[in-house]
Amino acid sequence: MSKKYEYKKIKVPRFNEESGFYTTPQRSKIMSKIRGKNTKPELAFRKALYASGYRYRIDYRKLIGRPDIVLKKYKTVVFIDGEFWHGHNWEERKQKIKTNPGFWIPKLERNMQRDREVNQELEHLGYKVFRFWEKEVKKELERCLREVISYLDKQKHLSDCK
Repeated sequence: MSKKYEYKKIKVPRFNEESGFYTTPQRSKIMSKIRGKNTKPELAFRKALYASGYRYRIDYRKLIGRPDIVLKKYKTVVFIDGEFWHGHNWEERKQKIKTNPGFWIPKLERNMQRDREVNQELEHLGYKVFRFWEKEVKKELERCLREVISYLDKQKHLSDCK
């Protein structure tokens, strides 16, 4: 990702006691349980995609943003984003952050900014980017899967025609 920004990069304060931020051992324990990969929605989506005959890589480190699912053959990536961490319905939710808003608001806004940067860079590299919310995958797995498979089938058809 290039370091030149056409917009101001959001600065997130450090989460440490010197900055006035502290965590209780209980909060720390709760936060440690949050999964970054192999979440239930991810597993369900991957299982359905595999059952449809598509093979993929997971948490692929060679691409920017470390996509949850990469189909290299089709230059396609899939992200399954958590609602809190990636700012679903942000303007409404932003008002509800009562604990440590000085840290959490810039943190989540920077996450959303980074998501846009990652999408832009992957598209620049020729990848098709799909982003789904976790609850979308939980409630509408078939629709999400159909969206991706529809695109993959078109790509397959285009490559067969060459």
